[in-house]
Amino acid sequence: MGTPQKTAGGNNAYHNFYNDFLHIKDPNERRRLALAEVDRAPFGWYHVRAVAVAGVGFFTDSYDIFTVSLLTLMLGIVYFPGEGKMPTNSDTAIKLATSAGTVIGQVGFGAAADIFGRKSMYGLELLFIIFATLAQALASGSPSINIIGIIIFWRVLMGVGIGGDYPLSSIITSEFATTKWRGAMMGAVFAMQGLGQLAAAFVMLFVTLGFKKSLEAAPTLASCTGDCAVAVDKMWRTVIGVGAVPGCIALYYRLTIPETPRYTFDVKKDVEQASDDIEAFKTGKPKGQPDEATRIVAKQEAEKEMEIPKASWGDFFRHYSKRKNAMLLAGTALSWCFLDIAYYGVSLNNATILNVIGYSTTGAKNTYEILYNTAVGNLIIVLAGAVPGYWVTVFTVDTVGRKPIQFMGFGILTILFVVMGFAYKHLSPHALLAIFVLAQFFFNFGPNATTFIVPGEVFPTRYRSTSHGLSAAMGKIGSIIGQGAIAPLRTRGAVKGGNPNPWMNHVLEIYALFMLLGVGTTFLIPETKRKTLEELSGEFDMSGEVEAQRDTTVTENKTEGPSSSAVVNV
Repeated sequence: MGTPQKTAGGNNAYHNFYNDFLHIKDPNERRRLALAEVDRAPFGWYHVRAVAVAGVGFFTDSYDIFTVSLLTLMLGIVYFPGEGKMPTNSDTAIKLATSAGTVIGQVGFGAAADIFGRKSMYGLELLFIIFATLAQALASGSPSINIIGIIIFWRVLMGVGIGGDYPLSSIITSEFATTKWRGAMMGAVFAMQGLGQLAAAFVMLFVTLGFKKSLEAAPTLASCTGDCAVAVDKMWRTVIGVGAVPGCIALYYRLTIPETPRYTFDVKKDVEQASDDIEAFKTGKPKGQPDEATRIVAKQEAEKEMEIPKASWGDFFRHYSKRKNAMLLAGTALSWCFLDIAYYGVSLNNATILNVIGYSTTGAKNTYEILYNTAVGNLIIVLAGAVPGYWVTVFTVDTVGRKPIQFMGFGILTILFVVMGFAYKHLSPHALLAIFVLAQFFFNFGPNATTFIVPGEVFPTRYRSTSHGLSAAMGKIGSIIGQGAIAPLRTRGAVKGGNPNPWMNHVLEIYALFMLLGVGTTFLIPETKRKTLEELSGEFDMSGEVEAQRDTTVTENKTEGPSSSAVVNV
């Protein structure tokens, strides 16, 4: 083996860890020491950069997801003249489209990031989002193609990109983070979702003010035709199209980040490259540049000596056949599922709920006032509830802990939905809005944040992205249940000319039940604050698992013959 060469660089801000461990030959010890330095590194600008790059993507995701209630409201005005709103099934289909695509993206990109690497996938999902967002904004119907179908198609494709962002942004942030502030860093990435919602509400407000004169001519949404309809058509295209801008800004930085050292150590077993990538991350370079001959020799030795099991279908099923690991995955997945049934059931219907409780329509004299009240109502919900909730989590998650926050959030949400449901007919519109704002606060200072953070910490590196993707996909399946099966029940028993949403109180009661179930599934997850990723996933001493994998390989080779492949790479 050639003599490793010291690398240049290193100062008080960016210490050269690579040179510190150059003399260590044992790849397991070198991995342990290098990752310990990543875990203990003082919080610096490189951590801020990692949060910003991941966070801008989540800002885009959130903006695109939560504009859907505004989108369906405006599409109803433009494409259903005389009625002013689209049929419930069309409204539901558009809202479900993004979630359906998201499930595909979460599972697909999650697995791909474990197979091909985090760096290889990061940025690709953003291209999906940018392309599909612009395509929506430019979409139009024709005699042979319905506009609703076109919007659904592009929102499914956009959802695939959004889905990919969940595991990738979570895993990349957690694997680069310092242990002390890992929860805050991951929480800050997720908190950009609140700012995305806020931006959507502001853009809606600005375009409403910009077309005020055209909108004031129509006394009701149903009578918004001619210049009024043209104005609303321009409005929805502007609101949707703006969502592509932050994605374009973040794209370059995502495409140029280095691979995470943990993936390079544990999956690629490329010790020299991983050591150099740590330094590259700290100095803002896209990739470390080790000596190639030394790197190849070190990788060959690491393949033989490192104690981390090789990722394979057999190892994957062996890992999750253990009750402890299976229950952990069930805990993260079911908690996310139960949360999203209620969270997306209400959050993607903000405009509808503001209408149902009378906030956006009471006293409104024309289309402008209805749309203005809807925009302001969304601002109130986001500013008073969602945004503070996200950032309270950021500032407390590494001190209070993930599990207590999730317990508290699910518990309080159960109470709030019980109050809204059973006292629905006895509360004023403003009282309902106040409780609804509180619910948004405890969604985000609660399980909406922790269900994103915990799956990025508790699984082994070789399956971390896949497991996060599976957990997130269960969440989106929950959102499909909430939007597609439960939220539409609000119209059950409606008669023409009467209350269009007579079952709204019962829908809220159903959501309360799922919040209670979330309290139960929280018992299945561990507390992760101030623990290293290796400690949480049991990757300190993997020699037993490696030995089991080798025994299985030998047995399979004896059984299947020398031509069989005993380990199939995932």
